[in-house]
Amino acid sequence: MSLVTKWFLGQMGRLHARPASGPAEARITLPAPDRAGGAPLMQALARRHSEREFSPEPLSEQQLSDLLWAADGINRPDIREHTAPSAMNAQEIDIYVALARGLFRYDPEPHTLERVAATDARALTGLQDFVDAAPLDLVYVAEYQRMKLIPEPSRAIYAAVCAGAIAQNVYLYCASTGLATVVRGLFDAAALASALGLAPHQHIVLAQTVGRPAR
Repeated sequence: MSLVTKWFLGQMGRLHARPASGPAEARITLPAPDRAGGAPLMQALARRHSEREFSPEPLSEQQLSDLLWAADGINRPDIREHTAPSAMNAQEIDIYVALARGLFRYDPEPHTLERVAATDARALTGLQDFVDAAPLDLVYVAEYQRMKLIPEPSRAIYAAVCAGAIAQNVYLYCASTGLATVVRGLFDAAALASALGLAPHQHIVLAQTVGRPAR
């Protein structure tokens, strides 16, 4: 579906998620992340780039586990701290995971995916055509109610910084393992928020597509 078509459908309120394909489990328990994998940091930085052509082949559950842990998993369990920084440890960003088999929210502490809806919401995560068929689209949502220690006028910028750190973690993971990714800010916010079931105090910050390179 083209950008223009999606834009017009969104304007008419006709941009909707599709039914999920395959099993849409209520919870997916991810395997333990492989913390010893991937290329060294300096090599990953040298390879980091954006791609917009993706193979539709799904990621393995191990790749999904490693990717989400790298994005914002818990790397210091004793103090429940994450791989991405957040101001005053608000941990305000939730990662929603759009797969063909369903829409999920990543829960870092048990390292699980919790089903939000038995729908395929990938096409709603961006107006670009490649998001429809790429195997994985991530959506970063700021939960402002967790930011009570941060002055209200500063919450949007602080949440954007946190989401940016998570997106860069995803970039580095992909660069270190040969996957493709691109971060995006062009989406129909109303249609996507409806599909995610968001409350007024939850705000979509960014989206990011991940998959194997098409070539």
